[in-house]
Amino acid sequence: MEPMKKMEPMKKMDAWWPVSLGEPSSVGAQNGLRYAFFPESHRLLIDRDGTVTAYDSGPHVISGIYQPTDVSQIRFTGNHGNVDLGSLRKLPMPA
Repeated sequence: MEPMKKMEPMKKMDAWWPVSLGEPSSVGAQNGLRYAFFPESHRLLIDRDGTVTAYDSGPHVISGIYQPTDVSQIRFTGNHGNVDLGSLRKLPMPA
């Protein structure tokens, strides 16, 4: 029996968001969708199959995602409970 190997550090995720937003406080992916949340600018970016959409998160601080098999029901967890993606206002993509 071989001794356990030391764990490798996690590799940093390649940035798929505009550099102007800085570093997100929360990123994740599930079922072909990925997100990045930027609390200072109140921006939530969603990448679905290579199309990135920006949303105004308002007072919500996004910390996780819940995506059932029906992608129209995407919800996020935040400081005020669950947030339906459809309740957030779409914005133009930042440069």
